[in-house]
Formats: sequence, C-alpha cells, structure tokens
Amino acid sequence: MDEPAEVRVGRGQRLLDAVREDLDLFGISELEERLEVLDAEARRVRAQIDKKRSGRAAADALFAPRA
Repeated sequence: MDEPAEVRVGRGQRLLDAVREDLDLFGISELEERLEVLDAEARRVRAQIDKKRSGRAAADALFAPRA
C-alpha cells in the first residue's frame, strides 16, 4: 500500500493560520512570547524589503537610459 502524499503547505500559510488562532486560549506569558516572535518577524521582513529595494535601486541605476 502506498504512503499518503505529503501535503505541501503554501507560502505564508502557516502565518495566516497563526493569526487566525483564538487568542483567548493563550495565557499572558504565551501572548508576550508570541508578540516577541511577531516583532522579530516584522523586523526580519523589513530588513528583507530594504535589501530588495537597495538591489532594485542598484539595478535601476545600472540599466537606466543615459541622457
């Protein structure tokens, strides 16, 4: 008998699932920890955005039409 195929989770799906959780089920310390993790993730995402914007600006400068 074949084993069931592994279910592939879509990009960002786990984050969407996490933000839909019922926060009433968490204690204060769990909520504080969750907030720390979310803050760290927000900083990580902002850093990636900055990196991509810098790369895009460099590419635009390199390939911009010359006047």
